[in-house]
Amino acid sequence: MPLTPFLKMFGRLLLVTLLILALCAGLFTGVNAVRERHWNERFATPLMDWLASAPNPLVSYPWLSALYDMELRPGDHNDPEPVDHERLAYGQAVAEIQGLGVRVRRLSETGNIIDVTFQDLYRDIGEVSALIILTHLNPLLPDERPAGMDSLGRELGATISFVDEESESLETPTLERLVERGMAYVHRDAGERARVYLRLNDGTVVEVRYQAPFNPLAWPVLLLVFVLAASIAGFFLFLLLRDVDRNLRAVESVAIRIARGELDARVDTSRGTLVRRLGKSFNSMAEHIQRLVEIQREMIHAVSHELRTPVARIRFGVQMIEDCPDEASMNKQLAGIDGDIQELDELIDEILTYARLEQGGPIMSFQEISVPDIVQQVVEEQQRLRPDMAFSAQFCEGYEEWSLSDAEPRYIHRAIQNLVGNAGRYANGQVRVKCQLDAQTCRIDVEDDGPGIPEGDWEKVFTAFARLDDSRTRTSGGYGLGLSIVRRILYWHGGQAFVTRSEALGGAEFSLVWPRRQPQ
Repeated sequence: MPLTPFLKMFGRLLLVTLLILALCAGLFTGVNAVRERHWNERFATPLMDWLASAPNPLVSYPWLSALYDMELRPGDHNDPEPVDHERLAYGQAVAEIQGLGVRVRRLSETGNIIDVTFQDLYRDIGEVSALIILTHLNPLLPDERPAGMDSLGRELGATISFVDEESESLETPTLERLVERGMAYVHRDAGERARVYLRLNDGTVVEVRYQAPFNPLAWPVLLLVFVLAASIAGFFLFLLLRDVDRNLRAVESVAIRIARGELDARVDTSRGTLVRRLGKSFNSMAEHIQRLVEIQREMIHAVSHELRTPVARIRFGVQMIEDCPDEASMNKQLAGIDGDIQELDELIDEILTYARLEQGGPIMSFQEISVPDIVQQVVEEQQRLRPDMAFSAQFCEGYEEWSLSDAEPRYIHRAIQNLVGNAGRYANGQVRVKCQLDAQTCRIDVEDDGPGIPEGDWEKVFTAFARLDDSRTRTSGGYGLGLSIVRRILYWHGGQAFVTRSEALGGAEFSLVWPRRQPQ
């Protein structure tokens, strides 16, 4: 995978992750700040209502000001914020988190503001409520205590019960605090409900239980944070997939246009980076398909033209057989028909070979072969076919060291044979094959002393069914496919074929160049 798209995608994901974390942290903190203040006020309301209903709580409970920094001040002195003042007027408790703890205020029935600062609101309110319960339970007679406990529990928001020594054994530290202070606060786990044990004057021990402390990890908060994170991630994913979908739809529309016959339709690869490689590959495929279709059309047109002449001669020969006066004339017509059939067979072989090389490529079975041996073999074959023509092979100095090359023997033999045979058709009397080999490449030059090829037609000769001189091709027996086959064979070998003018002989010079070793 390219590094640039990876870094861009990684940067986007990192940015979205940081954004999600920041927003979730802000939401979690903000929601819990509101929840905590609401919980503080709700938890402190029973105690503050109790103190507000007392005629003079500082006189009734003198230890309040010393232990918990409680004070009474006039309602019009140092008024709080307008909203808080309005809430105080409705008889609500107002809690405010400060540096030293939680400050709780409540308007008493006498018009004064009760102001208490708790360092640890949960523990301090639990102990204050417990001391108030202890203060009111001690004067009661034993048979009055159950009713008093129920009443005090409802007023102060607690559950009060007797401790049965047989059913519950208190731990030693708890008993020691009960003996020393008459009260023991127990809160083992942050998620548990606190308990306060009280020892009355007659030695009776009661237990006071409060509601669970504030839980910042309540499931509604976690669900809200999860929904926010999922929403942001989903929105980012939607944007990402929308971009991908838009680019894929662009590719899809081009594919539909090509299916309708618009073979020149192409994907705009500059629109997006995510599918740029797909667009380039698609365009390459479309160009290949367009070229194959054009080649197929040209081939059908050319094949129909090439087949018309031998088929017409065969039809004419069959008609002539009926009018043959003797057996010799019949044999002559049959020989002509057989020659035309042979010509058709050769044409079909050339067409199949070209089609196999052009459309998708053949299965190349590369082997280590001796290039000079193949060149020498082709020269000897052509010499036997044309004894009146002078064929020669020349090899560079020290060619034995680099004579072996990775190639497909059958196809490379066919390429050299096509060039040497083609040169033999047009040469006046001499064909020379030069073989140049080194550590990297193999090069074969086939030159003749014929009329040569005009420079403006050097590329045209490699086009399928191309004829520079139709009469010359007819007399030489070619079909215009030999050089096209040569170029495709060299293409599948990773090389190239080209033509120039021979400086030594004056005719055409065809060259084949391909790497000596094929990649694994």
